[in-house]
Amino acid sequence: MYQAYLAAWNRHVDSVLTGPQFAVLSAVRAYPDSDQSSLAGAVALDTSTMADVCRRLERRGLIARTESPYDARRKLLSLTDDGAAALAEVTRRTRRLDQELLAAVPEGRRREIAGLLNTLGAHWEAVAELPPLDDPG
Repeated sequence: MYQAYLAAWNRHVDSVLTGPQFAVLSAVRAYPDSDQSSLAGAVALDTSTMADVCRRLERRGLIARTESPYDARRKLLSLTDDGAAALAEVTRRTRRLDQELLAAVPEGRRREIAGLLNTLGAHWEAVAELPPLDDPG
């Protein structure tokens, strides 16, 4: 399902902007001027991956990273005008893709299925944080 979703995302949403980049842009919009490390947890990225994603978004002119006036090591994030426009367009396309992906599900069950997928996603993120799983055999 993950591979199929990535293929659909690349074709119908954005072939350059990745899912993690979209998550970071969404978090920056929701929590403007938050620091990069705090937002990493909100989007389920480790701090080194978050730094890499932010550098890429900054190079594309979609976010601005500024030093915190209280701690120069902390980078505060904000959307640029181009970032806000890109996020609005990608959000529109993402909503359309989500509708199409659930089109095979009876309308009365779509909310239930979306809820189950969100529950699975949250659980899978928690599993990723577990220590290495032992081989039971």
